[in-house]
Amino acid sequence: MHNNKINLLKALAILAVVSGHLEFSIIPMFPPYSFQVILFFFIAGMVFNNKYGFFEFFKKRTKSLMVPYCLYALFYLGLTILITPLIGKFWAMPVTLQNEFLMPFLTGHQIDLISPLWFVPQLFISLIVYKIFSYIKCNEVFKTSVFLLLTLAAIQLQPLRENLYILLIIRTMFSLLFIHLGYLYKNKVEGKYEIFTPKIFFAVLVLQSLLWLTNKDFTAMDGIGLSFILVWGEFDNWIVPVLTSITGIWMSLFIIEILYEKIKDWKFLHLIGQNTYHIMANHLIVFNIITYAFLALKGIPFDVKNNADIYWFYYPLKTTYFYFVTGIITTTYLGVLLKCLKGKLFLNQMHK
Repeated sequence: MHNNKINLLKALAILAVVSGHLEFSIIPMFPPYSFQVILFFFIAGMVFNNKYGFFEFFKKRTKSLMVPYCLYALFYLGLTILITPLIGKFWAMPVTLQNEFLMPFLTGHQIDLISPLWFVPQLFISLIVYKIFSYIKCNEVFKTSVFLLLTLAAIQLQPLRENLYILLIIRTMFSLLFIHLGYLYKNKVEGKYEIFTPKIFFAVLVLQSLLWLTNKDFTAMDGIGLSFILVWGEFDNWIVPVLTSITGIWMSLFIIEILYEKIKDWKFLHLIGQNTYHIMANHLIVFNIITYAFLALKGIPFDVKNNADIYWFYYPLKTTYFYFVTGIITTTYLGVLLKCLKGKLFLNQMHK
């Protein structure tokens, strides 16, 4: 049951990420970029297994996180080069050794079509650092306090984020707390303490409504407000990003908890949770195919898209949810297909 709940939580997390890229939130009161990426760090903490030695852990995380990332990066670099003459724009940074091998860890935006995958190298680094911290034996309250101080210090380093190496440090410092909270929840809280009571629910709603008083998401000129952009180290307040991450995580856990008996047998939701990596990697290409198809059908020059960024999509007032549903379904089953192909290749290798 615990694995099923985690899988459904992963499904909710990726739905929140994809909806955020379409500039809407699937959970009212919790705007895009206010907790979605942090929820994945929390989930990583939930499944963190401390039984492995450092080098075995490093090997496993390299295989599960970085090998697929490198394969996707290679594929999308080739695809980007291939489609450039067709669409009239090169959706990537110049191809250099630094951009292809170092930039994934610094910004993850060296190839626009897989820019959502910036999270993967960052998660890899954060988990390796967290694994090192796991060797320090001390009181959990003290360790949690240290991680909280690191998170708050990361926010204070924001003025230095133009230095990409410091930006990497900021993201790593900020994320460690939430990996640790996920680990604590799974091992110290779940099944031992009741944290989904009506009183806590209303307390979270009250706190979130107070946090909205700091929100500046009403116009583009107002700034990022309640949301924060972890990939670029952009924070609009010294404490709000921490609080809205925690309230968003709690609400996500609450949603899965109260709906679990109703949705535990929904196969497609489990497929979404099992293919979050592929959804993260491929939803932008699906969005862009839809956009260019709309432009072609309407006779609109592709330059309209090329003058904007990679997230620009056609006529959001009417098409947002079409993008969302089509993107989720397509990338989920693409992930299923890729896993089937991988399984067949593995069987062929075994029979040789």
